Amino acid sequence: MRKRQAKKRPLLPDPKFNDQLVTRFVNNLMWDGKKSVAFKVFYDAIDIVDTKNQDEEKTALELWKDALSNVMPHVEVRSRRVGGATFQIPRPIRPDRKISTAMKWLIIFARKRNEKSMAQKLAAEILAASKEEGAAVKKRVDTHKMAEANKAFSHFRF
Repeated sequence: MRKRQAKKRPLLPDPKFNDQLVTRFVNNLMWDGKKSVAFKVFYDAIDIVDTKNQDEEKTALELWKDALSNVMPHVEVRSRRVGGATFQIPRPIRPDRKISTAMKWLIIFARKRNEKSMAQKLAAEILAASKEEGAAVKKRVDTHKMAEANKAFSHFRF
């Protein structure tokens, strides 16, 4: 690359839980720069998770972090042209990309759910992912299966 890689900007921790990961999630959740709306949706979802939570020893925030770690992929496939053919090559994922991919999948599949409000959709997806079920976890499993199926091409890694 010609230019230097951009510096990582530090994120301010969120006001309620004092956690940078929450701010990062809310930034992904936000539409049209409406951060206060995104924070309200997230906090409402966490409250819903707290009320529906059967596991008494875990807080709603811990359940959300469990859901994120359950959705996090460890390998991904990248396309690579070798000769005339395009191969899907499995590669390990950088830690920051793992987190952002997990967040994006959680939000995308929460938006596709059938509940009334976004907070309810997000809460339902968080609860499902914390139990290792739901569409976001299925996406991770499918990604891992694809990487496993293309393991033979891993020697093409660049």
